[in-house]
Amino acid sequence: MLRAANFPALLDLADQQRGVGEILLQFLYDPHDLLHWRALEGLGHLAGAQPEQVGKLISRLLWLLNEDSGSFGWGAAAALGEIGRHRFAVVKEIIPMFCGLLEEEFSRAPMLWGIGRLAEVKPDQLNEVLPRIVPFLTSTDPQVRALTAWALGKAGYGAAAGDLQALLSDERPVAIYDRGEVRHLTVAQVAREALASLEGRGTC
Repeated sequence: MLRAANFPALLDLADQQRGVGEILLQFLYDPHDLLHWRALEGLGHLAGAQPEQVGKLISRLLWLLNEDSGSFGWGAAAALGEIGRHRFAVVKEIIPMFCGLLEEEFSRAPMLWGIGRLAEVKPDQLNEVLPRIVPFLTSTDPQVRALTAWALGKAGYGAAAGDLQALLSDERPVAIYDRGEVRHLTVAQVAREALASLEGRGTC
């Protein structure tokens, strides 16, 4: 189901059997695997259809993000954003925690992806977070630079237009899961798309 991105079938399975959410969590440990990203989407769809199931998973995700868990979080930060995209009420109270997760190197990139996914549908709920991510456009990590640009474009955050312009000559290769596939781009291409998004919304 995940390989085929057949989320309606996944939800049918969740109606028939318990524990689908827990199974999806098991796919979050390898961001180089397409199933990692499809499982994140699956969690979002599950949140939209069965919020009571995913609500129970939030505490598990937060535990994974706790250094005492020994797991280093992996996709947990990204999952919070994806769940919020489909059922914002489930994560509303923990939005302030996103800033703390951005400060940790292990959770920064997945949290940026989660912010981008959430920002695409709820940009007005991220007023505290968006200004905090702009400095990551100058990160030494090209993946972080690209994900920051991507998230700001999804949010239509016009205040970052000048900073995004500075990335238009950055040809470092990156990979971002977007539109249902892992896209192989350069930082410059991501920045260009973000700027086009800002212009399309009249915020640039």
